[in-house]
Amino acid sequence: MTQNKEAPTLINPQTGDLAFQLSYFDDNHHFDHLQRLNYYSLIWIKEGNGKLKADFSEYTFEKNNLLAFSPYQPFMLTPKVQIKGVLINFHPDFFCIHKHQTEVACNGVLFNNIYNPPMVNVDEAATKTLDMLLLQMQTEMKNSEMAQYELLFSYLKIFLIILSRLKAEQLPKHLKINENNKEPFILQNLKSYIETHYKTKHSASDYADLLNITPKALAKITKTHFNKTLTDLISERIVIEAKRELYLTNKSVKEIAYGLGYDDEYYFSRFFKNNADVSPQIYRETVGFNRAAV
Repeated sequence: MTQNKEAPTLINPQTGDLAFQLSYFDDNHHFDHLQRLNYYSLIWIKEGNGKLKADFSEYTFEKNNLLAFSPYQPFMLTPKVQIKGVLINFHPDFFCIHKHQTEVACNGVLFNNIYNPPMVNVDEAATKTLDMLLLQMQTEMKNSEMAQYELLFSYLKIFLIILSRLKAEQLPKHLKINENNKEPFILQNLKSYIETHYKTKHSASDYADLLNITPKALAKITKTHFNKTLTDLISERIVIEAKRELYLTNKSVKEIAYGLGYDDEYYFSRFFKNNADVSPQIYRETVGFNRAAV
């Protein structure tokens, strides 16, 4: 890895792409336009608040919220007041969350969770630990000596583990449901059915049938509790798996499409591009198997 002298950024010398970046911001212009980045982003709001648009949904962010985004996940911040905070960007070549899932377990919690807001509230105790890690990362960014990569990698791993634990503890708070009705069971079953059948069942009516509920009633429940359509949820889950296959395997796009229930490779490629804003091949070339020894 080489370091960009103009900014605290490590560059992958083989590709010329960003590998790891740590910076601070104190204005509203960093994220006020649509972002579709080819790396992971962690945005820790230290001061300020506003609106966040991510994927198909809109959320409110506040002081001490940390926002987490996957490669090519669209997002934009609209602050209500001046915001200040910390930004960490890292490429999958530098740290692949799928490859290290057993150690970090942040995939499906911090990243790639289609059912919950892409943020975690950082409490006072966690703030002290995370600030200490940031200080260590900053110091290491200035140090080009032996094992710089390994130390930054280790600090980032600990950072992600702490955030994942926090997010896991907070997940129930994001879904406040009336215990006197049957919606909690429908929602839990829906998540389970999508996870089980997303490779073979792609229509909203398929899941309505499985749940023995009308498509209209299921659409209303899904919109109320996830602020997304059922089609959005199904599509996002398929795209998450497609991205995983593109990052970590050398399967052809045709093989990946077939494994996800698409007989027509070209139809699948259009579907992927509509949802990820990039073709499967370009996604792979930018963040996937051909760019990293996995």
